[in-house]
Amino acid sequence: VQLQASGGGLVQAGGSLRLSCGFSGRTFSLYGMGWFRQAPGKEREFVAAVTRSGINTYYADSVKGRFTVSRDNAKNTAYLQMSSLRPEDTAVYYCAADFLGRLMVDQEEYDYWGQGTQVTVSS
Repeated sequence: VQLQASGGGLVQAGGSLRLSCGFSGRTFSLYGMGWFRQAPGKEREFVAAVTRSGINTYYADSVKGRFTVSRDNAKNTAYLQMSSLRPEDTAVYYCAADFLGRLMVDQEEYDYWGQGTQVTVSS
């Protein structure tokens, strides 16, 4: 399995970005997908997750109401729509895949990881 995260960049506070995670090598619709982030000097933390069908989602409290996770199984791609961005959202964002298709917060439960994409929010 290969995951390719993209869509990061520099944005002003209050702005929006949409991250994409391309998936290849296995059947995408069998995997739950998660998004994590790691800010400089901090541990990687959970951001959002979506189940195989895309019906069920889960968010960290810090992004609830501002971020939306989704997926398009026909395009083998997961998305993280980020709005009302804040400087504290600055981090490298990673996507991950869970073969059991669950909504998992614990990064150890994920089987595959993408390489990360940088998001920088200026004040």
